[in-house]
Amino acid sequence: MKAFLAQRWFLIALAGVLLAGFLGSGSSLTAPLEALANSAMIRYGIVAIVLFLMALPLEARSVWQTIRTPWPPLLGVAMNSVAVPLLTWSVVILLGTRWLSRDMGLGMLATAAIPCTLASAAVWTRRAGGNDAVSIVVTVITNASCFLVTPFWVLTLTGKSAEIDAVQMMRHLAFFVVLPMVVAQALRLAREFGRWATRHTVALGTAAQLGILCIMYFGSVQTARRFQAAGGGWVLSELLIVIACVLGIHLAILTIGLLGARRLGMDRPDQIAVGIAGSQKTLAVGLQVCMELGFNIVPVVAYHVMQLLVDTLIADRLRHGTPPMRGERRK
Repeated sequence: MKAFLAQRWFLIALAGVLLAGFLGSGSSLTAPLEALANSAMIRYGIVAIVLFLMALPLEARSVWQTIRTPWPPLLGVAMNSVAVPLLTWSVVILLGTRWLSRDMGLGMLATAAIPCTLASAAVWTRRAGGNDAVSIVVTVITNASCFLVTPFWVLTLTGKSAEIDAVQMMRHLAFFVVLPMVVAQALRLAREFGRWATRHTVALGTAAQLGILCIMYFGSVQTARRFQAAGGGWVLSELLIVIACVLGIHLAILTIGLLGARRLGMDRPDQIAVGIAGSQKTLAVGLQVCMELGFNIVPVVAYHVMQLLVDTLIADRLRHGTPPMRGERRK
């Protein structure tokens, strides 16, 4: 039981915070916290701290070594920054308003536009026996370029140019997402500090996850208010459709990444890295983007939860239960 809680505490806490935000919205007990949720600067400040903490353990040395053979990370970036948005857009168009509300559709499109997750991509790649250095490069490139890529896809996919200040979004992402990562890596140049950060990877990751839970609460409060103002309620069938969609998109991109990398003759560890890093999305940035734009946060939460659950099973299978396919090479 202790081991189960140690491995799954974040998912359990995520569900608890989500329910607390939705069910407790408007209560006098949560009024002080809801006041904090209204402050964009507080939300972005927490995002900056989370990204800083997540970037501290990343070793730039492995990034530079991997860039010498750039094709695996470039394929991973293409899957994450191009294939996911296009596939998600196709799914939203195919379902239409009959099966998916406009609110949920916008949330799905915003989810597709965000970068790769900072922590779990490398962790799950390593767990699967893949090349975690490739995943780190995909993470760094997609997050460092998100201040350009995310506004581009949001505007392109949603067509809400009149309601979205793209320049402001670019400034916010550059200052609160990219800059904290740069500062964290600059601090690692001090050798002793870099060693300290590496030794305390787990503690830093836990602190970052606590920050994500704060952002999650703010987002759930905001979404609950919007539903209450519209006089609507949750429709279980639509929630199940969203979960099925994000799970299908994630698995499709992961499979395409694995098979595409194999087709291009990449080594098996690189194939695994492309599949996992190319299909994962970050919760911290996704929540803040959805809140800033007034989009539904349910799709980004569902995507994150599904990728954590299924990638755990997939990583274990890739590492222990799946022999190399014909024509594959192992390092």
